[in-house]
Amino acid sequence: MELKSFIEPPAPMTKDLAISTCGLTKQFDRHVAVNDVDLQVAAGEVYGLIGPNGAGKTTLIRMLAAAEEPTTGEIYINGDRLLRDQSNPKLKQRLGYLPDDFPVYEDLTVWDYLDYFARLYRLREPRRSQRLREVLELVQLTNKRHSSIATLSRGMKQRLSLARTIIHEPILLLLDEPVSGLDPIARMQFREIIKTLQEAGMTILISSHVLSDLAELCTSVGIMELGYLVESSPLAELYRRLSRQQIIVSTVGDLDALTAELKNSPLVENYEVLLGKKQVRVQFSGTQEDCATLLRSLVEAGIPLSEFHCTQEDLETIFLKLGHQQAS
Repeated sequence: MELKSFIEPPAPMTKDLAISTCGLTKQFDRHVAVNDVDLQVAAGEVYGLIGPNGAGKTTLIRMLAAAEEPTTGEIYINGDRLLRDQSNPKLKQRLGYLPDDFPVYEDLTVWDYLDYFARLYRLREPRRSQRLREVLELVQLTNKRHSSIATLSRGMKQRLSLARTIIHEPILLLLDEPVSGLDPIARMQFREIIKTLQEAGMTILISSHVLSDLAELCTSVGIMELGYLVESSPLAELYRRLSRQQIIVSTVGDLDALTAELKNSPLVENYEVLLGKKQVRVQFSGTQEDCATLLRSLVEAGIPLSEFHCTQEDLETIFLKLGHQQAS
């Protein structure tokens, strides 16, 4: 099946932004859950929203899904103002929202469950049955169509919930902790489905505590702290600006000789000897060419190397670093 059959092509994109908020704020009594957030997500992006519990991620997503009324501020979806009243119902129908606690009806079969939601969205035959077959194929549950939901694994139930979320062919998908509690294989299956939806043209905003998944999926990320959006940028730019280069160096010889040689390089900012190993983690400020120069100098100095591996700090390290900066 072609990718384009999973969702309708988005409306002609004269607007580049799928999501735009202005001064978005939500206050519960004296607690400000979301504070003056200006968020912009380009059409076709996978945007990752990260932050500790209580940072305001769920409240922000609920407002974007029209499930929560902002205290102040405005939301625009593809350039159109989003309101919780009876205006622009077609706009709200183009949103897909998967909360982190949405129940499945375990006494129904997979097919009947999806058919129920398709009818709520007023899909008519023959399109309704065709759409059910399409989403079941996408989430790899075609062979479970007649199974009771009670018999499904947690990963299958979560994929079924995603199928329910996209049954009406939304142009914007809002996912709140969709891989929470899933095992690595189930998370991998979920990631592949998200990639397929993005390739088909859908804009996706996803929150997760599994930062390795977001690093693999996302084109941009936003970091929330205490209701504020403290960082929002393309992932590549975030790495360039905040991720230091690291080198893992191992030797089969004298560790002191290795560390003494590392001290001679002005681009070695710091190093850490890894416990119980003849291995050093080096914080390095140079380029890839500088890494090659350092490797050559170690070899010429007669250091017997068993490993020399250049890498970058990952998204989790960047997040923890930013959190420490905000705390201090």
